[in-house]
Amino acid sequence: MDVDRTFADVSIDRVRDFWNARPCNLRHSTKPVGSREYFDEVERRKYFVEPHIPGFAEFPRWSGRRVLEIGCGLGTDTVNFARAGAQVTAIELSSESAALARQRLEVYGLTDRATIHIGNAEELAAVLPPQTFDLVYSFGVIHHSPNPRRIVEHAQRYMTPQSELRLMVYSRVSYKLFWIMKQEGVWDVSRIDELIARNSEAQTGCPVTYSYDAERAQALLDGFQILEMRKAHIFTWDVDAYTRHEYVKAPEWAHVSDAELAALERELGWHLLIRARLASPRPHVAA
Repeated sequence: MDVDRTFADVSIDRVRDFWNARPCNLRHSTKPVGSREYFDEVERRKYFVEPHIPGFAEFPRWSGRRVLEIGCGLGTDTVNFARAGAQVTAIELSSESAALARQRLEVYGLTDRATIHIGNAEELAAVLPPQTFDLVYSFGVIHHSPNPRRIVEHAQRYMTPQSELRLMVYSRVSYKLFWIMKQEGVWDVSRIDELIARNSEAQTGCPVTYSYDAERAQALLDGFQILEMRKAHIFTWDVDAYTRHEYVKAPEWAHVSDAELAALERELGWHLLIRARLASPRPHVAA
């Protein structure tokens, strides 16, 4: 199938303005923004509600290796790659997010292990000259870019056959989608793109949010061999309590066991986790 271009005409400036206005996870702590206490709490909260991230990233695995992170946000994963001994290069569209990520590296004394560039990953080579990395990592980012396929094409130029791509994009068929449709009272499947984009983030109105099933992901990653693709993450917390930094299960999840939840996440998780490598070049066949 053709790569989805639903949001291809959205200006990257609109995307940048959206994330500058409220960087992702900015309100994960009530401590003074930029303090060590703030960054500690942001990390605890993120990995508490998204505990699959450390296992997917495998931070210690990349010790002594080079990691390219596409879209670092506030730098939670960036810091953990650097702590584990990786040399990290990150690109971030939002200057506000990048400033906080740089401050975070300073707070933890990791500025020698990570470099953050501000720029549009759809034009990656203009920001970062092509070079090779052991891991290209992007968690919850490229689906917010008007032309995510361009980012994937760029990523290939920074990889060797031994490099790995680890990518999280939003799953098209998920509990989150059904929750959104119920909240909006809209069950017209032709409006999935519109509904997900409007409600994908804590702040409504995200200008671009693509979502992927297996077929769309294969098209997005043309030129790659997909090693693993799986779903994870259903948000089970009461939203009002969560905004008060309290962790109370929503009533519908109160009596669901961990095993039952894990089984549901494999079918209806919001995060589509993908591991891939460059596809082997096809052998030349003489005419």
